[in-house]
Amino acid sequence: MVHQVRIIQQCLLRRCISNKQRYLRCFDGCRTAAVNSTTPLFRSCSASTQLLQQTPPPTLGQYDNPSRYLTPHPSNNITPHIASLVGRDLHLRPSHPIGIIRSKIQEYFISLSKSTSTNYEIFDAEDPIVTAQQCFDDLLIPPDHPGRAPSDTYYVTDSTLLRTHTSAHQSQHLRSGVDAFLCSGDVYRRDEIDATHYPAFHQMEGVKLMEPTLLSGANNISGEEWLESTECKAIEDDLKLTLEGLMDHLFGPSTQKRWNEDYFPFTQPSFELEIMYEGEWLEVLGCGVIHEDVLQLSNRGDRRGWAFGLGLERLAMILFKIPDIRLFWTQDERFHSQFKEGSIVEFQPYSKFPPVFKDIAFWTSSADEYADESGKEFVENDFFDLVRSTAGDLAERIELIDSFTHPKTGRSSRCYRISYRSMDRSLTNEEIDELQFKLRDQCPSLGCELR
Repeated sequence: MVHQVRIIQQCLLRRCISNKQRYLRCFDGCRTAAVNSTTPLFRSCSASTQLLQQTPPPTLGQYDNPSRYLTPHPSNNITPHIASLVGRDLHLRPSHPIGIIRSKIQEYFISLSKSTSTNYEIFDAEDPIVTAQQCFDDLLIPPDHPGRAPSDTYYVTDSTLLRTHTSAHQSQHLRSGVDAFLCSGDVYRRDEIDATHYPAFHQMEGVKLMEPTLLSGANNISGEEWLESTECKAIEDDLKLTLEGLMDHLFGPSTQKRWNEDYFPFTQPSFELEIMYEGEWLEVLGCGVIHEDVLQLSNRGDRRGWAFGLGLERLAMILFKIPDIRLFWTQDERFHSQFKEGSIVEFQPYSKFPPVFKDIAFWTSSADEYADESGKEFVENDFFDLVRSTAGDLAERIELIDSFTHPKTGRSSRCYRISYRSMDRSLTNEEIDELQFKLRDQCPSLGCELR
């Protein structure tokens, strides 16, 4: 089990690096500093903000309607497999590991409402369909950012999509006048296939605006002057102290932590928080002082504050020692019977069925070479999504085992090994052959030629 946990940790670290590359840019304005207080420094000042425990419970499954996501629009790239996942609401199920982690985090922020009078309103049932403006423009993500590409994002129409992060709801809640809130939900991204990646997962966003009277010394300043101000530094300190307290709440008060400078388009300065767990440093969340322009776009340009975002699966895999992200979506009672509301216990594997391996090789085209006769350029994420839509959760892992470029034609060849494995039963070679033939038949649509 220790070896298995280390494999999970290494995979999670690779995932952190992969996700970070979506936003990474050079940024020299970040600064780190020691936190010299024992309580968060500021209070939010929204008298209308509700306590978490006063928020009415959301309705389970209210977005469970595949036809809503499988539209005939030419920009729609949502597969039936993805549409079947929307509305499962794992984060709202009190005895599910995702729901347990969500509840533990909210529990911590309830305690802050008692000690600091900062009341965080909770949003657990936001519509997963958002606009491109909400998901990208309001967060300063540029038009040419790779995260906007159909190879990364599931589009309903050319201007609406399945949210790629819970930050997509930040501007709407700030515009509505909420000063402190938590927002959790399912998010969707095309991604690689392995034990720690899945095209649907869950995030939680946290936002807190500071009381204007406590930042009066920073009135009418912006840009570098704001970043260098003591008020910006004080918000940074409050943010770090709050999130270090969250880690103590989840992992214990002796948890070792460290901060690294980071970059996100929507916060400045930005940071990542790592914890020492089982002898390894693991990134657990990203955060920062909300960018001035984000607040301006949200009609809150007169305010300042902080925001953070974290992945619930990432924390659940660590705390429950769950080795495969697909397990969160299983219907098998042998999984669900192990967990109960409010309790973190180590997952006990109930079976390990053998894998079936199949290889597939093809020639691909690229933008700097040439596209095939259909004009389609091969994108790896599209191949991963094709495998998902063909095999569903039977696809356990895909590895690129060989690649080369032909010296005369300039064409690239790729060979992938697909590991098929069910978590509930043994697979037959015949049924996987059938899936593999279906996959081969569809590969030419991706701009590749089978070998």
